[in-house]
Amino acid sequence: MKVMFSNISKQYKGKYALKDFSAKLENGVCGILGANGAGKTTLINIFVGILKSDNGHVYINDKDTKSMGKHFLSHIGYLPQYPQFYKNFEVIDFLRYMCVLKDIPKKQGEKRAKELLEVVNLSDACNKKIGALSGGMRQRVGIVQAMLNDPNILILDEPTAGLDPQERIRFRNLIAQFSENRIVLLATHIVSDIEYIANQVLLLKEGRLMKQGSPQVLIDGLKEKVWMVTATNEKMVETLQQYKISNMMRDHGKIHIRVIHEEKPDAHAVNVQANLEDVFLYYF
Repeated sequence: MKVMFSNISKQYKGKYALKDFSAKLENGVCGILGANGAGKTTLINIFVGILKSDNGHVYINDKDTKSMGKHFLSHIGYLPQYPQFYKNFEVIDFLRYMCVLKDIPKKQGEKRAKELLEVVNLSDACNKKIGALSGGMRQRVGIVQAMLNDPNILILDEPTAGLDPQERIRFRNLIAQFSENRIVLLATHIVSDIEYIANQVLLLKEGRLMKQGSPQVLIDGLKEKVWMVTATNEKMVETLQQYKISNMMRDHGKIHIRVIHEEKPDAHAVNVQANLEDVFLYYF
């Protein structure tokens, strides 16, 4: 499976939400990383057909999605940023309803729904009302409905927002599990959501693609640009004013400051291994 965005642009009231966005995606987890307002949701809404771009095209296996009509939707599974559930529906009834909307035959849909509930560890909740579920459980129901049609492309918009750490880890593991032989497009501003599972990361800033590459390639790009400085209180204030700081920790009267800078910020600074959070701060 291959997806290509070609020169996608979108304006709102004269301001670009996306500007000449071009990228090529292949099977695996692709993380779109950017601050709130970077254009992530606009890109996804254009991809799934909720919005029309002002310019540009989206291709699936070299076919323009505009020419594919309804058939295009058979390739897509989608979990929006703010999914709306029918809270009085039981989980299994909601999934049956989604199978009808997706034109999935009844027996096939029933079998698929129960298999997926098993995978996401929700079999015991299949007869519970959605309104009685926790936020994490509802998100798992959301990914089940997105996977009902066994899509080639799974699109997740800020899927872990509001989840506690345990549910975030669980959801991250599910994403990795579902990424076999399909494209998973995951938009987020939370670095840890993609740091360990993404094959490719797209850094999106103010509607423009800043950088694309594997996490390791992006991290290697910051070689000799991340430093650890040990400082006094007075030196800390000066460092905070002069440099990008990705972390700071007090330890037995000393202050250890993680600095991102092109050159050595202090005579005693020690070069340290970068991580994806450093990459995010460096570009944003």
